[in-house]
Amino acid sequence: MPPWQVLPALARDPARALINFGEQADGQIVRLNLGSFRPYLVTDPAHVQQVLGDRADNFGRAGDGPFWGPLRRLFGDGILGDGPVWSDSRRILQPLFTARRVDAMMGGIAETIAGAVAELDVAARSGQPVDIGAEQARIVCRAIMKAFFADRISNADALRVIEAQEAIATSVIPRVLVPFVPLSLPMPGDRTFRNAVRQIDEVLVPIVRSVRDPAAHGDDVISTLWRGTTHDGRPVDELQVRNDTVAMVAVTTETTINVLTWLWPHLERAPEVAARLQQEIDEVVGHGPVGPEHLPRLRYTRMVLDELIRLYPVGWLLPRQVIRPVRLGEVELEAGATVLISPLVTQRLSRHWEQPEVFDPDRFTPERVRARHRYAFFPFGGGPHQCLGTHLFYLEAQLIVANLLSRYRLRVRSPHLPAPVLAVALRPRDRVEIELRPAHQVAAA
Repeated sequence: MPPWQVLPALARDPARALINFGEQADGQIVRLNLGSFRPYLVTDPAHVQQVLGDRADNFGRAGDGPFWGPLRRLFGDGILGDGPVWSDSRRILQPLFTARRVDAMMGGIAETIAGAVAELDVAARSGQPVDIGAEQARIVCRAIMKAFFADRISNADALRVIEAQEAIATSVIPRVLVPFVPLSLPMPGDRTFRNAVRQIDEVLVPIVRSVRDPAAHGDDVISTLWRGTTHDGRPVDELQVRNDTVAMVAVTTETTINVLTWLWPHLERAPEVAARLQQEIDEVVGHGPVGPEHLPRLRYTRMVLDELIRLYPVGWLLPRQVIRPVRLGEVELEAGATVLISPLVTQRLSRHWEQPEVFDPDRFTPERVRARHRYAFFPFGGGPHQCLGTHLFYLEAQLIVANLLSRYRLRVRSPHLPAPVLAVALRPRDRVEIELRPAHQVAAA
């Protein structure tokens, strides 16, 4: 695609432009001409499976590349990188995120979420609207900092880190959209980025150092990292513990906080979906707190979450760099070329999804899921770099949604759908304000 087609469209609406490029490609691999930077856009699920899964060893994250380079300034080498250091971090951290361990923690997480949701009673009684994104951040931080960080990071400090991550995510947009500009050249947002990284380090580095004390022990993220060793048997150093702590705070919070913000306007605009979701929660949970025992029966709730993250995959862009010349489909890819894979694009293509812009949880009935290519839906990536927090997201999000809808009746002040912002992680452009009423008052009315 020539630059006169690509650049103006990306400048106007980058999300819509990428989806349109994918539609025009109709499953073919196309090269986007951005002048000196010419990445390949890969959208077909079979090709995506080759890059992320079957032949992943030929496609690297390229920590110094045009897309990963800005992120490396925050996360460094580690769990969000590649190569031996990533492999060490993955081996050390993976046991914390197995389905069995996460399931075992669900009792405590459920209790914490129920208590955090109940704090909205004050707003519900007064009729004061709340910023649901901010409330979700508070609820998620309360649960995650207790379960995965042993309350070493206070809720206030965790919210400071998330605030700084928000600033970072938007400050690097110029570099993500114009990835061929060298990091040595100043760009808008660079100062905001540096200040936010400093804020994160002011919070987390002292905590990381305090846990290094031999007397400190536990199975939380930071303690586990300090006990870890590299592939050649050396202890993990402070920089890697810092990098992976920063990354894990982001990984365990961002998806749930951001993606659930879109849920409430969608329910307002799709009353039949909202009614079916409410009916399931009323039947399974009633008006009490939600426990782990309820989650397997919240099947439609899970389908709603799948549809939500189909439309709004927080990890919206998964760039890779070709390590060795390779043939993908009908295209010969040269070593060093950049391949762009985007769940945001593939998960909205009409050749795989009927009426892709419509919010329809019934896409995720077991029969329809089996009929689709497994990489038509990959919001958490795939292959060796699949997100560690996938199972955690679904359970945590189900608990938050079910607690809110069992305790309150929610009304969105404006059913306007926030536009997605293509930052480091996909996020809503606008705040969503919610009015709550206690469910028992509505039932009695």
